[in-house]
Amino acid sequence: MSLLEDLKWRYATKKMTGASVEQEKVDYIIEAARLAPTSSGLHPFKIIEISNQELKEQIQPLAYNQSQIVDASHLLIFAAYDEYTQERVDSVFLQQEVERGLPTGFANDYKNGLMARFNSQSKDQHFEHAARQAYIGFGLAIGAAAELRVDATPMEGFDNAAIDQFLGLNELGLRSVTVLALGHRDIDNDWLVNLKKVRIAKEDFVISKN
Repeated sequence: MSLLEDLKWRYATKKMTGASVEQEKVDYIIEAARLAPTSSGLHPFKIIEISNQELKEQIQPLAYNQSQIVDASHLLIFAAYDEYTQERVDSVFLQQEVERGLPTGFANDYKNGLMARFNSQSKDQHFEHAARQAYIGFGLAIGAAAELRVDATPMEGFDNAAIDQFLGLNELGLRSVTVLALGHRDIDNDWLVNLKKVRIAKEDFVISKN
């Protein structure tokens, strides 16, 4: 099926059955996020994959008791860098040079210019930039889930600071951005499942300057 048909199929699932999603499908969805383009190739985010039911039950109160948290097969928590450090940026460019067979320091001029810009910014600005990159991967994960006919609920409704503390993300230099709950729609109990998908009209969406 085409991407557009996949996107027409999907919706923000409000009620899931609790049935498991095959691990190979979850891996495919995560791989789509890993392959996402990011600014300067920094890929400044990670995914915390959770399938343990006890952990999901502990997370649910931190996400305003939304049922998808515990009824999902898997939770994918997208967490972005809390800041850009010299070590983090160096490691990215070194990996690029090694894997591309380039001499060490090949990209130093570009990297140094990048770090000069980051050094002029606050940690909050770093996180905001990293979070935007995480959303690129998040979007591709949603599309990949639709391709596989895995239901997915994008979720911002949670206590970020509490999630970060619960999962120990602060110690890893990460801050939570968003959650993707993966599972199977409960067609008998989801009020949204049969309602028409509504989006802004194309003529109101596109501003043409041709």
